[in-house]
Amino acid sequence: MSGRASTERLSRLLAMVPYLLTHQGIPLEEAAEHFGLSTDDLVHDLELLFVCGTPGHLPDDLIDAQWDSGRVYLSNADPIARPARLAVDEAVALLVGLRTLEQVPGLHDREALEGAMAKLSAATGEAAATAGAVAVDVRTDAESAVVLEACRRALREKRRLHLAYLVPSRDERTERDVDPMRLVSVEGRWYLEAWCHRAEGVRLFRIDRVERAEVLDVDGTPPPQAVSRDVGTDLFTASPDDLVVTLDLAPQASWVVDYYPVEAVEPAGEDGWEEAALRVRLRTADTRWVHRLLLRLGAGARVVDPPELAVQVREGALAALQRYS
Repeated sequence: MSGRASTERLSRLLAMVPYLLTHQGIPLEEAAEHFGLSTDDLVHDLELLFVCGTPGHLPDDLIDAQWDSGRVYLSNADPIARPARLAVDEAVALLVGLRTLEQVPGLHDREALEGAMAKLSAATGEAAATAGAVAVDVRTDAESAVVLEACRRALREKRRLHLAYLVPSRDERTERDVDPMRLVSVEGRWYLEAWCHRAEGVRLFRIDRVERAEVLDVDGTPPPQAVSRDVGTDLFTASPDDLVVTLDLAPQASWVVDYYPVEAVEPAGEDGWEEAALRVRLRTADTRWVHRLLLRLGAGARVVDPPELAVQVREGALAALQRYS
């Protein structure tokens, strides 16, 4: 069993003991449903409880669990009979999270959220004031809020979306139909994960780059091959075959770090361009968009590596000047 699975099982067992002690004789099926388990999984947990107890490992030291009759009975578990309680710092952290969730546009079940916050605030007393001193801003501008609401509606009604989307890597505005899968918030930004019919694959669309979102009167159920990706760490995983590009950026070009997926950012070294503030590294399978970006930045950026890209950008800039002349 993996470490994560073991931790989850331990947490479940610690919650299970107080519950079963206060529900003596509960049917196996009902107890399994309460914990979201199959009856077989519940029996496996009970078999583990049967060999747990206080140090000594004598019969009187172990939890007594019985379920042969189809009903569950538990005894000799007084040391862990009380339900687990939140520590003050845990309760405060949960309050901060709930107050952050309260700011999310389009949240519908506010009554349940406010009820949970009220109970936590009452239970933590004066410590609840600490949560009010911490805030996470997840508000969006008016246009993004409209797009978010359209995405939520499409997800709720299982409808297809038509997006007008800006692709910064190609400096291109695209039109595409997508089947929404979920909305995720990562590092303060909202993303729509969806099956894109144009790309014929799962894609992430940054909400603030969606210029228009229209809910279509078409079934939006994603195809069976649409599998969600893990966005808990890196949103974008570059291919090891992609070209590594290193750039020095002047202060006025530092916005590139926030707008484009860069692999590494560090202060510019003494060996680089004297006006540089940052040195960034990125990976790309197509240097055409990097070429256009560098022409756009002008004197705000220099290519450190690869040298052939620097030559291409210089030749492109000279060709553009000749056209103007």
